[in-house]
Amino acid sequence: MSIKHWPKHDRPREKLLKQGASALSDTELLAILLRTGTRGKSAVDLARELIAKTGSLRALLEADCQQICQYHGMGVASYTQFAVIREISRRMLAEEIHCRPVFTQPETVADFLRLLIGHEKVEVCVALLLNQRNELMHTIELARGTINEARIYTREVAAAALSHHAVSIILAHNHPGQSTMPSSGDIQLTRQIKAALNLLDIRLLDHFIVTAEKTTSMAVLDLL
Repeated sequence: MSIKHWPKHDRPREKLLKQGASALSDTELLAILLRTGTRGKSAVDLARELIAKTGSLRALLEADCQQICQYHGMGVASYTQFAVIREISRRMLAEEIHCRPVFTQPETVADFLRLLIGHEKVEVCVALLLNQRNELMHTIELARGTINEARIYTREVAAAALSHHAVSIILAHNHPGQSTMPSSGDIQLTRQIKAALNLLDIRLLDHFIVTAEKTTSMAVLDLL
């Protein structure tokens, strides 16, 4: 039975209008986005199947074009739609961080970093450059490497901070292998960068290790 033949209170779109988007399940939200199903499947059936196959709504939305096109009823148009949603989410979080002191809501920073680099298939290192009020001024990509390495250099971090008159910095890099535990190399490099920045009267506040699902703060682990 297609969704249009369901009772009105069970239809995702009508439910959203009556109760709000937060009342909908992941399957119902995705069904609204898909709009139509395939032969013999409603949009809700297709949404449920896609989430089951990928493991989660997040995993589906972050899948690449080749992966999306493998699923029956999906194609390039669906991939581009998901890519737009991801980018809008990133930009909304970026605006939220720009408008708020960073360390009043550190979870917002973690969410931003996950959306910014957590989905990357190779290691990417970034620096968040902050002003005296701990507000984000600029996000700088320092390096982009292989699946398990991206080289960053102390002088490049220092040069980025000085050129933008940053008072403090948050470093972050992703681990495509899905582990957020810092390596001994991560710890050694972070301490080296912190020492160099101290000489320039610039504070290194934290270094986050990021995946699509979670983040680890080296400051919280007392590793700086």
